[in-house]
Amino acid sequence: MTTMKLSVIIPTYNEANTIEEIVRRVQSVGFADEILIVDDGSTDGTREIIQKLDGQKNVRVIFHAKNQGKGAAVRTGINNAHMEIILIQDADLEYDPRDYPGLLKPLAENIADVVYGSRFLGGPRRPILFWNMVANKILTLVTNVLYNNILTDMETGYKVFRRDVVEKLELHARGFEFEPEFTAKVLKQKVRIFEVPISFNPREYSEGKKIKMKDAFIAMWTLIKYRFVD
Repeated sequence: MTTMKLSVIIPTYNEANTIEEIVRRVQSVGFADEILIVDDGSTDGTREIIQKLDGQKNVRVIFHAKNQGKGAAVRTGINNAHMEIILIQDADLEYDPRDYPGLLKPLAENIADVVYGSRFLGGPRRPILFWNMVANKILTLVTNVLYNNILTDMETGYKVFRRDVVEKLELHARGFEFEPEFTAKVLKQKVRIFEVPISFNPREYSEGKKIKMKDAFIAMWTLIKYRFVD
């Protein structure tokens, strides 16, 4: 794994309470050759915090002038990442960078081109938000039916992939529909996908969780749409 160069993309919107800590955790595991923070028009002080981080220990910062959505921030990160392997890291502390070795191993062993960190393969997790879990399970089932696969966690925020894979995809998502669009287009390309178990510590809506049930309906439409169009 030491021969692979890794860009970690952190899409960020109003995460003043967690952004410094997640950057510290990413840096502490020692795998990131580049940490690219894309601020999506934050208004809570996040921008001022990450301005101070810019240039420190492989950190680069890009600012969106206004809020465009997570998908737009991720796409900006992908378009500006420099390394051969790209990993998406949410800023809210739900996903643990100590899982990086497991996520990167299938790529290092050349048995995968894309790796998903699955929250449903037996890793440790905090058991809350039942209906979010149900929505995730339904969306993953629909993904498997439409694209003839056996994923366990299509909506996972931990996606790792080779640069040459994403360069072949034309991505349009601006919001949380990034996950189903990316998955649909990767599956249609028939690239090698591997899933590994990860830990998961979901936060409550009262703690700032942003994805809502309405996003599940948008994700469903995205899966159906890209089954029949490019």
